[in-house]
Amino acid sequence: MPSQVVNVARYSALVGGIGYGILHRRTLQKRHDVRVAEEERKHQLHLLEEQRKRADQELLNRIRSGGKDSGVISDPENPQFDLEKWLLSLEK
Repeated sequence: MPSQVVNVARYSALVGGIGYGILHRRTLQKRHDVRVAEEERKHQLHLLEEQRKRADQELLNRIRSGGKDSGVISDPENPQFDLEKWLLSLEK
């Protein structure tokens, strides 16, 4: 039969280990949350940069077309780009 001192030591170690595990988990979770927030911020900045580049490209395309806005999408990266319509607008 274990003595009272051994039982106290066992349960103290158990409680200490559980407390350490809880604190360690919180620390790891905080690091993960910060990393996820930073990645999300970088993704949003990337999307804004891409949107700005597309807007600049559309402006350049309008300037190159002589300022006339025929309603034809001339950006080949645009999903609504129609090559046939664009070629017909160039013929005119």
